[in-house]
Amino acid sequence: MAEAEAMYRRALEGKEKAWGPEHTSTLDTVHNLGLFYAKQGKMAEAEAMYRRALEGYEKAWGPEHTSTLGTVNNLGVLYADQGKMAEAEAMYRRALEGLEKAWGPEHTSTLDTVNNLGNLYANQGKMAEAEA
Repeated sequence: MAEAEAMYRRALEGKEKAWGPEHTSTLDTVHNLGLFYAKQGKMAEAEAMYRRALEGYEKAWGPEHTSTLGTVNNLGVLYADQGKMAEAEAMYRRALEGLEKAWGPEHTSTLDTVNNLGNLYANQGKMAEAEA
């Protein structure tokens, strides 16, 4: 895994030099590094990368863009994995609201977030909310 992290870091440094730290291509690599850290259980590092990507996407594309909302959803997953249920719910609800506007209620990306929110409620014993 050290090799994978080294490649992500190399890509990130190169993109920061070529395009700057707020370019969307740079932010995509930041987001991917967040995914990598989350899979490694490095929650603080993952959150830092997701937060950086989210701030950049919000500046570049706005809070309702689907790439922004994908990062919001991934923050929800990260928070749920850490047992931060209120934070996870807030992220999932934000992502769901935006994705319903962007793609509609039946789009698979929207439904992925619906599924995440349902799992969160079920894991908390909130069966009525999970079934809604």
